[in-house]
Amino acid sequence: MTQVPTSARSTPRHHDREIIALALPAFGALVAEPLFVMVDSAVVGHLGTAQLAGLGVAAALLATAVNIFVFLAYATTAAVARRVGAGDLAGAIRQGMDGIWLALLLGAAVIAVALPTAPALVDLFGASDTAAPYAITYLRISTLGIPAMLVVLAATGVLRGLQDTRTPLYVAIGGFGANAALNATLVYGAGLGIAGSAWGTVIAQNAMAAVYLAVVIRGARRHGTSLRPDAAGIRACAHAGAPLLIRTLSLRAVMLIATAVAARLGDTDIAAHQIVLTLWSLLAFALDAIAIAGQAIIGRYLGAGDEEGARAACRRMVRWGIASGVALGLLVVASRPLFIPLFTTDSAVRDALLPALLVTALIQPVSGVVFVLDGVLMGAGDGPYLAWAMIATLAVFAPVALLVPSLGGGLTALWCTMALMMSVRMATLWLRARSGRWIVTGAVRG
Repeated sequence: MTQVPTSARSTPRHHDREIIALALPAFGALVAEPLFVMVDSAVVGHLGTAQLAGLGVAAALLATAVNIFVFLAYATTAAVARRVGAGDLAGAIRQGMDGIWLALLLGAAVIAVALPTAPALVDLFGASDTAAPYAITYLRISTLGIPAMLVVLAATGVLRGLQDTRTPLYVAIGGFGANAALNATLVYGAGLGIAGSAWGTVIAQNAMAAVYLAVVIRGARRHGTSLRPDAAGIRACAHAGAPLLIRTLSLRAVMLIATAVAARLGDTDIAAHQIVLTLWSLLAFALDAIAIAGQAIIGRYLGAGDEEGARAACRRMVRWGIASGVALGLLVVASRPLFIPLFTTDSAVRDALLPALLVTALIQPVSGVVFVLDGVLMGAGDGPYLAWAMIATLAVFAPVALLVPSLGGGLTALWCTMALMMSVRMATLWLRARSGRWIVTGAVRG
């Protein structure tokens, strides 16, 4: 937990140091998360094609169930950072505990829904008769780890709000190592097959949650903060998170529509689309790390009542977003001969992939601004505006994207609509940032 800087210390160099100190560990933690699924896929893949197919369906369902609640991290980061900025560390930890209790309640609700409906959910995703039993087994066992996964989200938000992104990095690395060891041991050593992979992930996720809880509880005891659930605090967390949930669902809808349109374009285009989407997600980790720094820094400045410091930090992070986007775009263009062969040897897929890839590279500076301003407004607790802005973006994107097949457009046209989507997002976020209406000071956003 760092001391709140004043406007007198709000120099570009000071902001750069803060952004780097928070963003680099955050990037490492973000990259570690998808490695869980990669380990599971690598281990289960040696069991057989049906098992791997079942894992693919179950993992997609789990990712959806967990990712829609990512607001637990975002909203908690902003709320805790405000309290830190106001010098109320006890209140900050109390706010974080409310988020953790909400995570446990939501996790219990997901278990109650997912366990009995697992076969229907797997069938809905179109799993084959051979893959479905494995998908159901993996989904039912892994669902038991969802409360821990949501606690990890909320507790990560607590630590980010406390200006600590190193601990989440260490926990993520430890969790990844434990998951890899447990998967190998339970799948092969104990002969549990795909069930062993699921149990390994559940154990690793619960261990991560336990470490986070130990850190938060230690802080609560140090500052004399109650650990008991507070109904009013939990309701406040849910209220703050609801707009971010709407934003996330709208963003998910964009991605689902894009994939559905790509599927209608044919096997070659959907294969190329999946490669571009994978790269897009990887680039997003780098930009999201800056956004996370923005959430923590902006929330703290506003909690301290330092409007000028918040404005200066916002301006500096926008520059970081643009510079990072330019660098990532150039990296994509320069490295395409190296990574394209890693994904496909099909010449038709490569031909469809290359122009879409160039569109992706060109819009990275726009993406950099979008991610940064998203983080700034989240840090300011401006969730309602983010929800409406994303709904408006979806309303523009959806009809244009759905027209691509009927107008004879291909994958490049589809990714041009993705560029349109990011441009609309940038326009809505930029207008809000310029207006200054997001700047509301105080320990709690009124």
